[in-house]
Amino acid sequence: MKYVNRKAMIIRESGRSSDFITPSFGYGCLYKCSYCYMRRHVKKGLTIAKNTEEIIDAIARHLWLLKWPKEPNQTHSKYYTYDFSCNEDYVLHAKYHNWEYLFDYFKNDPKAMGTAATKYVNKNLLSYNANRKVRIRFSIMPQKLSDILEPGTSKIVDRIKAVNDFYEAGYDVHLNYSPIIMYEDFQKDYNDLFRLVDSIVDKSIKNKVKAECIFLTHNKEMHKYNVINDVNGEKYLWRPELQEPKTSEYGCLNIRYNRHNKKQYIKDFKQLHNTVVPWQKIRYIF
Repeated sequence: MKYVNRKAMIIRESGRSSDFITPSFGYGCLYKCSYCYMRRHVKKGLTIAKNTEEIIDAIARHLWLLKWPKEPNQTHSKYYTYDFSCNEDYVLHAKYHNWEYLFDYFKNDPKAMGTAATKYVNKNLLSYNANRKVRIRFSIMPQKLSDILEPGTSKIVDRIKAVNDFYEAGYDVHLNYSPIIMYEDFQKDYNDLFRLVDSIVDKSIKNKVKAECIFLTHNKEMHKYNVINDVNGEKYLWRPELQEPKTSEYGCLNIRYNRHNKKQYIKDFKQLHNTVVPWQKIRYIF
């Protein structure tokens, strides 16, 4: 791990997980998820930005130029949302960051809201009341897959239980079904997962806990790395008979489920989801 001064203060549009993506507070990850795009760029270790205040100043300047009031959209009806965890798992790495300072910024700014996806239940964050101005998105998948593809991450049942705890503490909380992977037991395992969500999430907040659904995107270089290093689970990730090349918005050549199949996969996923957890609104799915 090393600490650096973040130089690039680029704020990118998102439109899915958030309205915008902040400059990176961290780069890399201490987890070793076999599907993660970050492991193509940083095979191990983590870089932490020391200049948190400068990054927040960049966010504030960006926010000042935006139209107000905001036009409501699926990210939030009122606030401009900023994903501060795009190139790391910020919740996992929080102890290396000045996280309370960042959360204070979002908590106190009348126009902005922060958001981060995570696979880690960090109970140290429960002592902080974010007044619903920080959204934690717990990433979940069937436990069988998580055991293979996400070694060392928090158990899926614990992530779902944390929805109640974090909401009670003052966070906004959503669920991130990601990555969605097609395999033989898909229907059964996701049916079980949805039933687990339905049984654990408290009735009083079910209308608050929305979903984002993201199907797997893989990469040839990541595939080569996984094969060379005998990484578990590549048989779930590399399915050339189901996949096709895709150029990302940043110019990277990735692999995704082919368009014809994916339309049916999305239809099947939504039908199963809406049957078991009809109370959970899907913000977006792709």
